[in-house]
Formats: sequence, C-alpha cells, structure tokens
Amino acid sequence: MKQSTFFDGGQRLQMTESIELTMESLQAYGPDHPHWGIAWSGGKDSSATLTMICWLIDTGRIKAPQTLTVFYADTRQELPPLAIAAAQIMDELRERGIQVEVVTAPMDKRFMVYILGRGVPPPNNNTLRWCTRQIKIDPMEQALRERLEQLDGQVLMITGVRQGESAIRDRRIEMSCSKDGAECGQGWYQQVLPSAKGLRGRLATLAPLLHWRVCHVWEWLKHWAPQADFGDWSTAMIADAYGGDEAEEINARTGCIGCPLAQEEKALETVLALPHWTYLAPLRGLKPLWRELREPQHRLKKAGLERLKDGSIAKNPQRMGPLTLEARSMALDRVLGIQGACNAAAIAQGRPQISLINVEEEARIRELIAAETWPEGWDGDEPTADTVMATVYQNGAVQPLLFSEADA
Repeated sequence: MKQSTFFDGGQRLQMTESIELTMESLQAYGPDHPHWGIAWSGGKDSSATLTMICWLIDTGRIKAPQTLTVFYADTRQELPPLAIAAAQIMDELRERGIQVEVVTAPMDKRFMVYILGRGVPPPNNNTLRWCTRQIKIDPMEQALRERLEQLDGQVLMITGVRQGESAIRDRRIEMSCSKDGAECGQGWYQQVLPSAKGLRGRLATLAPLLHWRVCHVWEWLKHWAPQADFGDWSTAMIADAYGGDEAEEINARTGCIGCPLAQEEKALETVLALPHWTYLAPLRGLKPLWRELREPQHRLKKAGLERLKDGSIAKNPQRMGPLTLEARSMALDRVLGIQGACNAAAIAQGRPQISLINVEEEARIRELIAAETWPEGWDGDEPTADTVMATVYQNGAVQPLLFSEADA
C-alpha cells in the first residue's frame, strides 16, 4: 500500500513527484551545510528553484539553514518582464527577512559601458564571446568569495540547472551525476563549484530541480507559486515571458535583450506578442545595431605586423579591432533613442519603464569617449578597417595593391 503524502489530492501526480524528489535532495544534503546560497538569474529555472525552496522552508517541509543568501545576477541586459518580476520577487524575499545580494559587474565591465565606452566590439560566437563570463560568472564568483569570508562552515550553493536545459550541459551532468554518491533523482550534487578556484572544501553545489520537466516549471511559475498557499510569488510574468506552457523545450530560454550571439530574436518576439508588452517594440532595433557595429567602417584595424607582449607575432597582422569614437557616439545615441521611445510609450500607456543605460552608465560612457579610451594594445591612430591597403602576412611578406585609389 502506497504511503500517503501531504501532496495527495494534487491535480498532477508527475508534478507532485517532482516536488517530493526536490524535497528529498534538500533533506539529504542540506543539513550538512549550515549556510545556503541560491544563485538566481531571474530566469524560469532559477526562479522556480528559489520560490520552491522558500515555500518548502516557510511550510516546515525542509529545515531552514542558519543563513540563506540569494544572489541575484543583474546583468543589466535582461528582458524587461524578467527584470520587473525579479524586482518584485526581491521585495517579497526581503519581506520574509531573506538576505538578497544584487550582483552586478563593475561599471567599466558592464555590457553597454564596455562596448560604447571602452570600444570593445559586440561579442560573437567565434573569437570574441566575452559577455557571459564578464557580466555574469565573474561577478557571481566574486560575490561568493566575499560572502564566504563572512561565514564559518560549509556553504551549499543551490542552482537551477535542469536536464534538458542544454545539450552540452546535459553531457556534463551525465559525466558528473554520480559524483559523491549522488543520483540524478536526488539532485546533481558536487562538492565544489567547478569554476570557483580557491573555494574547494568550503563550497558545494546542488541542483534540486535537475529532474524537473519544463512543463513542471511552467506549472509552478504560472499556477502554483502565485497562489497564497504556495507563497504568493510574482512569477506568472516569468512564465509569460517564455511563452508559457505553449513553449517548447528547445525554445524555452531567454537571453539578453537583442543578444548579439543569437541568430533569431525568439525571446523578445515572444514578449512582444503579448498585448501588454507591445510598447517595447523599439527594442527590435538593438540586434541590428550590434551587427552594424561589427562592420569595417566602424572599427579600426592593425596596418601591419604586430609584436605581442611575449615577443611573438600576432597571428592576424591586419585584424579588425575596437570601435571608432564616432561609432560609439552614434551607437549611444541609438540606444538612448530606443530607450526613450519605449519609455514614452510606457508613460502614455501606464506601463513599466525600462533601463537600458542608466544615468551613471551614460555619464561613464561619455567620459570614456571624451578621454579617447581604447582597449589594451590599441592607440586610436590605426586606420579604419575599411581602408584599402597592401596585405601583410604573419611571416612578414607583403602583397601590394594591384591598383591604388589614384588609379581608379
């Protein structure tokens, strides 16, 4: 005879079983760590993890740790519905007495400041994918280090990793799911955050929603968590931003607004399809801007052989480099124009305003442009990348132009 549980009578057995497995994983590993941290991006999986754990603690279904700290990764690039929902959830967390730390990259490394102020080209999927680590991973690791210095004992870092979230990530899970005796059904447990060097022995990670299907995530965010019995959380907006339970797993993810790395703007288009978010349509102008800034006329290039710090010769003697000062000013005006158009519509319709570039970031961008700031290794006197010149090869050989501009 099957033993009854407090979930008997729930409308979806699969959902209740998933919740029970989550609870079991926290009961199995939680007591070994007096301090818990939750890495929260504001996305669907980490938001479901966060609100689920708080509800389990509030209702006494799992024992609360000595301390619980929520680390919100504020990239300043999130889709507006997610950023707005995150702000509301942070208020709800603080009302419960839960410590929330907003983790943001240092000013000069923020996405907009790095591109428009320092002149680094928008990231791409080939040789210049700098964004995720710089605006999300590195700031989170620094925040963890600072928190660890304030605490004694073991810290359990809880993440929203799920099977099915990413094929690459799944392969890592499959290789590691038996580490330390854990099984997938009990959550993916590891004794040290893989990329957090120097934290070994003090920090473990647990993914208690590893086994959840995406439909369970939608169900929790849209229907369960907003109910008073399950915490009265402001999570329905998050499900809507992803397309709700109509979304397929392969499309059920979001990225930065106008993400330069994505071929299609599926996440933004999903949001704009909702009547109350149509006023954000000017955001469609961001992706074309990032693509335009990669063009040669907006960038400098090296004119010949370049010797690096270690004495070696650069592999690409005439590689394209940073954005010109004129391109940065142009792009700043475009972004502020997009922001202004969205906010004018927001005011007219009584909808939430957005912040692509805040006052402090704009001031810093203008300061860096005025100071003629260039990335390391560039002086600003290099030719623009659309300048026609003789080809220089890494071995020093030069292929002269067949025709000069004077011959044309």
